[in-house]
Amino acid sequence: MRQNKNSKTFILVFLGMLTAFGPFVTDMYLPTLPAMSDFFNTTSSMVQLGLTTSMVGLAVGQLFFGPLSDKYGRRSPLIIAMMLFLVSSIGCIYSQTIMQFVGFRLIQGIAGAGGIVISRSIAADKFSGRELGKMLAIIGAINGVAPIAAPMGGGMLADSVGWQGIFWCLFGLGVFLLAGSFHLSESLPQENRKAAKWKDVYRSFGTVLRNRQYVCYILQFGFAQGVLFANIASAPFIMQQHYGFSPMLFSVCFGVNAVAIVISAAASVKFRRPEQALSTGSTGMVFASLLLCVALIMKCDFWIYETLLLCLLSMLGLTFTASNTLAMDCERENAGTASALLGALGFAFGGIVSPLVGLGDLMTSTGIIFLAGSLCSFGCTRFALRTNLLQHAPEMIRK
Repeated sequence: MRQNKNSKTFILVFLGMLTAFGPFVTDMYLPTLPAMSDFFNTTSSMVQLGLTTSMVGLAVGQLFFGPLSDKYGRRSPLIIAMMLFLVSSIGCIYSQTIMQFVGFRLIQGIAGAGGIVISRSIAADKFSGRELGKMLAIIGAINGVAPIAAPMGGGMLADSVGWQGIFWCLFGLGVFLLAGSFHLSESLPQENRKAAKWKDVYRSFGTVLRNRQYVCYILQFGFAQGVLFANIASAPFIMQQHYGFSPMLFSVCFGVNAVAIVISAAASVKFRRPEQALSTGSTGMVFASLLLCVALIMKCDFWIYETLLLCLLSMLGLTFTASNTLAMDCERENAGTASALLGALGFAFGGIVSPLVGLGDLMTSTGIIFLAGSLCSFGCTRFALRTNLLQHAPEMIRK
């Protein structure tokens, strides 16, 4: 078995690309939705069904590939996922009906989920403590930026290559990641794998969910993801329809907001402990979202909206990194399953929240969702950190 042959740089770049894979699968083709409606001679809602099914695939697929990687190692399931992605991408490109396209999008999402869940598991296999925090900080930053960068990239390509060209680009990315998967050394030794029947493997979900700390960390991540997806769903309409921005100026603002998440995710490792970063980030989210909610309800000036949104997204970046690190660190023995639940919950919350911003007045509903998600995130953080303190109190007294 090949082990410990990959450089840290290769692991960093490869895991980063795998992390970005899911958002690019779901979001990169969004600017071409109107053109796809004409191509398939169908309604926009039917074309958007492809987005819904891909997110379902990304959530469900992680629940499959996570335990699979605990049982058979990381490398082989990852290769299978990348091969499945290539086949489904070809299916999307050559679909003749909208239902064929929607079906292949579901498979594409399931395949993309393999890359996301296994990337976190590999990080947990190879690193621990502060080093794991640094690795997951980068993964968390990419997680925050990719859903924003993907539609921007698709928008730049849409006019020149069309929707099928965008899927050819995704196919090319899949080829590159498949090659990287073959080069990847196995990170989970044979003796550390779950040598059990499938029914026993899936019992690990129950084991993981009995860990109250872990559940609070992933719920915090889920609510934070809900806030992020609420922004992604609402920002195009707020900036272009309410503030009258052009698509190009909107893309610039979107890019600036993405940088805020990157910087804060990178800054999170400067805290002495991830618990401090999580507490700071979740508290900051509440204050920023409260002010932003009031500002949106009052139909504030653009610069007030943008300044408060930057503050909210910066706090969000801190929590992404910290919650990922803490969740994976407290379930190292079931890293694949833990990563699966973490990722599935994030996409599930994103899928639930995204349509809600369109209910009633857009500005008001967006502000309320920001505040509700931040408050729930803060509550999960408080409970998790209190549980952590109670568990470690005897050790601290002995020292």
